[in-house]
Amino acid sequence: MTFFKDYQLAELLPHSGQMIWLDRVVDFDQSGLSAELVVRDDGLLGHHASVPASIGIEYMAQAIAAYSGIKDKLAGQPIRPGYLLGTRRYNSNVGEFAVNTRLTVRVEKIAQDEQLGIFDCRILGENIEITARLNVYNPISPIIVIDE
Repeated sequence: MTFFKDYQLAELLPHSGQMIWLDRVVDFDQSGLSAELVVRDDGLLGHHASVPASIGIEYMAQAIAAYSGIKDKLAGQPIRPGYLLGTRRYNSNVGEFAVNTRLTVRVEKIAQDEQLGIFDCRILGENIEITARLNVYNPISPIIVIDE
């Protein structure tokens, strides 16, 4: 099943422009997703030669969002925004990612219902291994903020 390769990440994520940090989805199944990216320094979080490894949490969260986006597309539903509730067991063997480093992000569903999910996540690269467990919230209906 390679249909997911027909989607651009902007179609799967509730992000746009420079806020999309993944480059492509390379694998998807009902239990998870793998994505790739090349670390970039676009002035948002970089130090011209590197970005903090803690940004890996956002890479993981975007991979979960892409997983959810594909599932929404398969169900004929619009893409729903998601929210990172927390990160547990974040372990990294590096403090930063060098710009232009190629990384693979893998997210595996541990538990998920209509709105809440728990995912085991991993980032791999040359001499890089990061693991974490992310808890996410994906509301059925968008949250509406009313200005007073």
